[in-house]
Amino acid sequence: MEQNTLAWHETLEIHELTAFKSIGLMKTKMGLRNIEDPELRYIYECTIRELEMDIKELLQFYPYTPKPGESDEYRIDDSFYAGDLLAFAKTSVRNYAVAITETATDALREVLRKQLNNAITCHERIYYYMYKHGLYPSYDLHHLLQNDINLATKALYM
Repeated sequence: MEQNTLAWHETLEIHELTAFKSIGLMKTKMGLRNIEDPELRYIYECTIRELEMDIKELLQFYPYTPKPGESDEYRIDDSFYAGDLLAFAKTSVRNYAVAITETATDALREVLRKQLNNAITCHERIYYYMYKHGLYPSYDLHHLLQNDINLATKALYM
């Protein structure tokens, strides 16, 4: 079934992937400068090439995202660090949720449940910081997607 635009849910998924991969690419490129071991350096270089290809492929779909309105750019200074912490918090929530489903020991399940709740609180704290400072315009899809393109472009050309 061919459509003129992507569906909202798939648009949001490519937003999440593009932002996550762009931050990962930036971190990997920064880390490469400090890698001395040739084998590990090769692995980093392969990862950089793969992330760059992934981002370029995802960006090809941005012209087909729903366009609810125009907005301004937002990524400045602390946005990279805030976005990185948000991605970490999201991943933590997901990892704890999966770990709990694999737990048979009651005492461990209680510890994981407590830590999951802490991870959720961490996510909430950084999300609201980003939203308050205009770093995560979650109710402005066009702005959100334009920020992804800006971040991805910066990551690709750094």
